[in-house]
Amino acid sequence: MDIKRRQFLKIAGLSSIAGIGAPAALQMLFKGEFPNSALASSAPSGHAAPAAAPTGKQYGMVIDHRKFVADPGLAQKCIDACHSIHNVPNFPSRKDEIKWIWETPYENAFTSLPNQYASEEVEKSRFLVLCNHCADPPCVRVCPTKATYKNKDGIVLMDFHRCIGCRFCMAACPFGSRSFNWQDPRPFIKKYNPDFPTRMRGVVEKCNFCAERIAKDKEPACVEVCGGNKAIVFGDLNDGHSEIRMILKENFTVQRKPELGTLPSVFYII
Repeated sequence: MDIKRRQFLKIAGLSSIAGIGAPAALQMLFKGEFPNSALASSAPSGHAAPAAAPTGKQYGMVIDHRKFVADPGLAQKCIDACHSIHNVPNFPSRKDEIKWIWETPYENAFTSLPNQYASEEVEKSRFLVLCNHCADPPCVRVCPTKATYKNKDGIVLMDFHRCIGCRFCMAACPFGSRSFNWQDPRPFIKKYNPDFPTRMRGVVEKCNFCAERIAKDKEPACVEVCGGNKAIVFGDLNDGHSEIRMILKENFTVQRKPELGTLPSVFYII
């Protein structure tokens, strides 16, 4: 499918002026080449669980917030480890900030779980958040170039070369887990890691669950930096005998915006 960037941006711009949603704009652009099911709402009525990835895997995380409270500097270590190996730029202005993993207050992390009488510990806490690598990700459905996609392990990834900067994926993501490079990020990389590609201006990026490390049988960087304290546990959610499933069975956990039906793969013990 040969899509000219100018044609796409023209229709996307007209759709925003006219108040047309992303799915309608995509239907205008592709003239019915996508089935309606591919452009479905991110929270259809009677939502059913999607089929498992081809390998039957769906990687996920359990974040034990209690352990981050006990070790106040641990969250920043996770952030630094992730951003360092993935060449995440450090822009001087906060409005340009690129975030793969970051901390946010409870009311921002769990907007659908308000707690009028939350404990002082919860009110003062900041929770580690990242891309939820949903089993049914709306960002994948709306991407016109397939720059964002799910791999065989159920991880939602970005192909930076395919990204045309339309930001439909950012609009579709209900968690605010994607960032856009408004300027060239390369001059703002503190320490360059030659083993991971840098990005360019006009490209979206986000957490990739360290897919490049998983391919080498390594843990995600944030998991590794936590050592053996199990503050973050990573594993295959579709494996009923995995460590992550045992932890989910033994502990009460919450997800971010589960009511939307995207099936987030990140769980929290609070």
